[in-house]
Amino acid sequence: MMETVLFIALGLMSVSVLVCTWRALIGPSMSDRVVALDTLGINLIGFIALVMMSQGTIAYSDVVLVIAVLAFIGSVAIAKFIEGGVVLDRGDH
Repeated sequence: MMETVLFIALGLMSVSVLVCTWRALIGPSMSDRVVALDTLGINLIGFIALVMMSQGTIAYSDVVLVIAVLAFIGSVAIAKFIEGGVVLDRGDH
């Protein structure tokens, strides 16, 4: 029973990843693309978590942490760029 639920959840997550990728590629505005990429990162974390559950291991937990940190830093950097701020300041005033 649990294998069936995991299989269905993996299928739905795959569709969600494809939809987010599509929105990130053809989004009408930069804000839509940023939200799609952030959602894509969250979906990848969930997808990897489901794979870990189906395999009964925690071997990919480091990958989940790296994706989460990269998604957060990327979202903050792009949001600051969209607002017109400087993403990285060298301090050469």
